[in-house]
Amino acid sequence: MTATPPARLLKTGALLALLALFALAAHYGSTGHGNPDFSTFVGTAPFLLMAAMFLRQVRLPVALLGSALLLGLLTWLWPQLRQNVALLYYVQHLGAHLALGLLFGRSLLGPGEPLVTQFARILFPQGISARNARYTRQVTLAWTCFFFGNALLSTLLFWLAPPTLWSIHANLLTGPLVALMFLVEHFWRMTALPPEERPSIAMVIRAYREGRRKTGPLQHP
Repeated sequence: MTATPPARLLKTGALLALLALFALAAHYGSTGHGNPDFSTFVGTAPFLLMAAMFLRQVRLPVALLGSALLLGLLTWLWPQLRQNVALLYYVQHLGAHLALGLLFGRSLLGPGEPLVTQFARILFPQGISARNARYTRQVTLAWTCFFFGNALLSTLLFWLAPPTLWSIHANLLTGPLVALMFLVEHFWRMTALPPEERPSIAMVIRAYREGRRKTGPLQHP
């Protein structure tokens, strides 16, 4: 087993620290504290980042026009956004979970393979066993239920519970819940698969990165 390069460890640590700071800022803003403009900026940052990633893929004139329209829309909506900071973070949290739930869930339908099965084939290009295929399909279903379930819980808490309770769940507990899901899946894998079919965490991360580098949906090699 090779050691993880210090640069990668530093990058991972910095990313985790940034995510933790974002979660704290989101919780602080969602509960009505702090400067509303700063809270709105933090809340819109993920949307702006996704828009920037999309605009990088199009031609320069279209990217410039899209950037101008986005800036104009943000300027127009800013007064409403800063007065509804909690709603902004709710939409962000709900949208992320619905998108991930659809990403995993739609791969369970139709003739294609489940998403986790596609990752497994990246890790084991020589082929996977029927047991591994069955297991990865079950894991894909588990992640689908997790994301949709968390979206439903977030909605119920946002509309029925005190704002602080919703914010604790959405902003402070989402990360730990995802980590717990990974941990549960890890122990599940230890019991469901033989040692030669169990990818390490580093291998799973590598498969995820390779999958994201593909131009389209993951397909059977």
